[in-house]
Amino acid sequence: MSADNPARSSGSASSSRRSFLQTSAAAVAAGAAVTAALNPPPVHAAGSDVLKVALIGCGGRGTGAAVNAMRAHPENRLTVLADAFEDQLGRAKATLKAQVGEQFAVEDANCFTGFDAYKQVMATDVDVVCLCSPPGFRPMQLKAAIDAGKHVFCEKPVAVDAPGIRSVLETSEEAKKKNLNLVSGLCWRYDLGVRATMEEVKNGAIGDIVTMQANYLTGTLWHRGRKPEWSDMEYQMRNWLYFTWLSGDHNNEQHIHTLDKMLWLMNDEPPIACTGMGGRQVRVGEEWGNVYDHFAVCYEWANGVRGYSMCRQMGNCFNNTECYVMGKKGQAKMLAHDIEGEMKWSYKGDKPSMYDYEHLELFKAIREGRTINNGTYMSYSTMMAIMGRMSAYTGQRVTWEQAMKSTEDLSPKAYEWGAAPPVVVSQPGVAKLV
Repeated sequence: MSADNPARSSGSASSSRRSFLQTSAAAVAAGAAVTAALNPPPVHAAGSDVLKVALIGCGGRGTGAAVNAMRAHPENRLTVLADAFEDQLGRAKATLKAQVGEQFAVEDANCFTGFDAYKQVMATDVDVVCLCSPPGFRPMQLKAAIDAGKHVFCEKPVAVDAPGIRSVLETSEEAKKKNLNLVSGLCWRYDLGVRATMEEVKNGAIGDIVTMQANYLTGTLWHRGRKPEWSDMEYQMRNWLYFTWLSGDHNNEQHIHTLDKMLWLMNDEPPIACTGMGGRQVRVGEEWGNVYDHFAVCYEWANGVRGYSMCRQMGNCFNNTECYVMGKKGQAKMLAHDIEGEMKWSYKGDKPSMYDYEHLELFKAIREGRTINNGTYMSYSTMMAIMGRMSAYTGQRVTWEQAMKSTEDLSPKAYEWGAAPPVVVSQPGVAKLV
């Protein structure tokens, strides 16, 4: 299953994952320096310095993640590829051969396609699995990986509905029991500038937090069109961004990065409720599936803090991606790494690629026999996005308890080529909480 991550918008956000494969030579050199610093000689618990890596989901995001994983350590080897589509896998294979050189060690026998490709991956001898398929597949693929004893890099978001979230939370607990690493693709948690800004805020630089404004206002994204020979299922999967059962809608698939910063600022305590609105104002044709093109959601925390969230995917509009934090003594811009108030502060330290850094920390932990488990916060951030969607789709105020207990299961009746889930656009005031 392939997953291209939508390009980052303008503003203070770093360059997009899509542009990763055009990384400059200077960035490569910087990445190598960080690699050397983070990876001293000790070997990992398996007794060999070589770690074998599998990629599930060979789209642009998956291809980029595989390169990040290889850059994390010179003894990492990419040995397995899997995707729903043979043509997608073939393109990734050619790209990765050129990008990672001798670290590419994928034999034809270790290239798997189809809905069950991920199961074949788990039967191989890989140490680490990069899960980069569309979010709708993530809970079952994560469970299969942890059940098989694999360390995991799991892209965001981790699910599209509450049953998926409950599954991921259970799986993350199993990972802890097995001392398996589970690192999330919520990459801003691995950005050194954001980490430093977060530390300043939590140390009182702006005083107690009063409110937050989280924006992800960006442009339009790709659409693959439709070929006559594609079934409805293939069409939806190749255009997965626009079908809620696959992406969770764009406030889940993309805006989750900004929602995660709000959760992080609140010490990973989830909100108690939210009220949202949204709709389809520009993307109204059938080709856009059943997702909205804009959302606005207000999240409420038990301590009285409110977080105001806006996201939009429309062309020729004002773009802004930032998390503004207002406190009693000042305010912070998390992505600009800037604080104004009683004190003025801005981050001046190193800025390695956060996409590299999340993999650097993952593979360093494996080799040192330590474990990282991002399972709780990656689940809570995803649930924030899901509950915001639930509120916007239904027009109701939704509590955290309601959202977590929801029985709405968006998965198809069968994973097979042919018929696909029906395309229904939710109408506020008509759609019901399930």
